[in-house]
Amino acid sequence: MSDAVSQLPNPAPGRRAAEDFVTNYLSDLFCEEYVVSSPAFRGGQSAATNALESFEVAGYGANRNEVYPAKLRGASKLSPYIRHGLLTLSHVWTSVERQAQSHHRDVRKFRDELLWQEYARHWYARLGHRTATATRNRLAVRGAAEFLWDESMGCIETITEELEEDGWLVNQTRMWFASHWVVRAGLKWQDGEDYFFSHLLDGSRAANRLGWQWTTGVGSTRSYGFSRWQVERRAPGLCSSCDYVADCPIDSWPTDPDLQAIETNPLLVSDPNLVRTRGPRAVEIFGTPSAVWLTAESLGHYDPALVANPDLPAVFVFDRPLLKQLQLSSKRLVFLVETLAELAARRPLEIVLGPPAVALEGRPLATTFAPVPGWHRLAPKLDLVEIHPWPWLHDPHDGRIGSFSTWRKQLDW
Repeated sequence: MSDAVSQLPNPAPGRRAAEDFVTNYLSDLFCEEYVVSSPAFRGGQSAATNALESFEVAGYGANRNEVYPAKLRGASKLSPYIRHGLLTLSHVWTSVERQAQSHHRDVRKFRDELLWQEYARHWYARLGHRTATATRNRLAVRGAAEFLWDESMGCIETITEELEEDGWLVNQTRMWFASHWVVRAGLKWQDGEDYFFSHLLDGSRAANRLGWQWTTGVGSTRSYGFSRWQVERRAPGLCSSCDYVADCPIDSWPTDPDLQAIETNPLLVSDPNLVRTRGPRAVEIFGTPSAVWLTAESLGHYDPALVANPDLPAVFVFDRPLLKQLQLSSKRLVFLVETLAELAARRPLEIVLGPPAVALEGRPLATTFAPVPGWHRLAPKLDLVEIHPWPWLHDPHDGRIGSFSTWRKQLDW
């Protein structure tokens, strides 16, 4: 039954235990036939802290877009931990301060990327589900695409394999894939965004959807073109092993799609309900909580509601109806379970499977506000007696957010 609720055991620490947990209790909620977890990323606060402490910002500006071979990449690989609140943007921002003088340009570029993450959250917090449609331009109805989708191309095959096996991609290959999907192959950007969202460990409707809209032109001033030139520049040697090395179907620049401007959504101009978008600025207390409700947006040991209530059990609900619909990759579920297992070793934790409104009914809860539609959907159905502010890097403003540059100019620095 859709309203059935099951209390699940706490998983033991470790990757194998997390895989077994997903297989035993969540087997009909992921999109692959078997559990295939990522060897590249481990879930949990310890993994997040280690990843941040081992990150060196030196060379980031020059190497963040390098693709192949992998050893040349300068990307931080912190995004899965940022996405689930194991690392806050504020914490990551200050972590590179000690390198600001010796590597000024790298720190500035790295922080620019953190600001893009913050912009995505502001954009999504304000527009919510409206981001599922184009926000600035509409792709005109097209005739036959330049060619059918072909995953046997070396560049596309490499991206697909890494996405499905590791659940992570550098930003450069995300742009390549999105451009190839929409600009050249003529496929729907929403379908490609869903595909990324299913597999990316850092998959969020905020950053992922903004990236697809920006790359394809439906949320920016123009689309991004992808051709062999980028592959040879950022992934030297990859083309030489491709079956199409002598007859590359993307040898020339793609034809720009016909972008038709749409009426500006008023929410891109101003926010009529900034309080709802931003959430509380200070802790709101309406009663005494008996547990801390954790969301997938904030699973770190330093979640504000957890820190404020060290003696209360935490509770996390696997939203069965939602997960049944989303069919995420098992990698994503294993990452979450590993994170929960480490938390369970530190404090009492309850893991429940079912609709959150049913699973948490009648329990006075402390929680941390999350700037996503799901939080707003569930909050009125729950007894939230203590609500903590979201740890914004910059408080949302109520001005224009149609572009990153416009949004950034209005920040209160």
